Amino acid sequence: MAVTAEPTEGSGTATPGAGTAAGSGAPRKSMGREGGVLNVFSHGVLFIWGLMVTLPLLWAVMSAFKTDKEIFTSPWALPKGLHFDAWGRAWSQAHMSEYFLNSVIVVAGSLAGTMLLGSMAAYVLARFEFPGNRFIYFLFVGGMSFPIILALVPLFFVMKNMQLLDTYHGLILVYIAYSLPFTIFFLSGFFRTLPTSVAEAALIDGASHTRTFFQVMLPMAKPGLISVGIFNFLGQWNQYLLPTVLNVGDDDKKLLPQGLVALAVSQGYKGDWSGLFAGLVMAMLPVLAAYIVFQRQVQAGLTAGALK
Repeated sequence: MAVTAEPTEGSGTATPGAGTAAGSGAPRKSMGREGGVLNVFSHGVLFIWGLMVTLPLLWAVMSAFKTDKEIFTSPWALPKGLHFDAWGRAWSQAHMSEYFLNSVIVVAGSLAGTMLLGSMAAYVLARFEFPGNRFIYFLFVGGMSFPIILALVPLFFVMKNMQLLDTYHGLILVYIAYSLPFTIFFLSGFFRTLPTSVAEAALIDGASHTRTFFQVMLPMAKPGLISVGIFNFLGQWNQYLLPTVLNVGDDDKKLLPQGLVALAVSQGYKGDWSGLFAGLVMAMLPVLAAYIVFQRQVQAGLTAGALK
């Protein structure tokens, strides 16, 4: 008589779902290994990129404290001593102090005008519905794709006819017009993420639209304002093409990028390379200081716009 063996608990017979559970571990381990390799690769790329950005900066700062002889004989070595005479020559003899002051005046005025006009326009385009709203918005966005180099010749003659060449206010107006498209594009998306209930509560309490904007909505948009303000400051401070075209006759109105180019050209005759590096570091210091001070606000503004 044939005896049929019944499967008992603990026998080698596979139970339902055991194979699935056992097999699911392999894809998870594979995904874990792939993620680890990707993280190592991304961190390696970031490390290389950081070196490419940091090393030239440190080399320029190091060379600013060297003598001309040390720059040519041992360009990669640390300076034997801190020589500050090159900073004095760049600040006074190369007129970097005048160029620095001109840049501060122009950038301060253009940045204030850009942030004021850009935030007001972005708020209206983001929070109010009216005929032509989207057309005006896309008109500003289209300005971001228009290369400024194509407008240099007509811009020069427009500024000449309006007698705005070689003037502070002429450059300020041009900088504002150049920076408005990106500012409105960035802030309009940020204003859309702000809660509508807060603005409605302010209007119910009797606040006007102007008071609601300046006292309620604008403080709430502080992270976005700081972020776009830093970007505008970097672009306007390092702008070279516009002041070169629009400041053609008056050397006293030249900005810092123009002064650096003039200082670099003069090195072919004087050979004051330590003074050139000192002037270069002077031009970089405000940009580095602004980013270091507002680094957290810039990151908060970018991530807030992305998460909301």
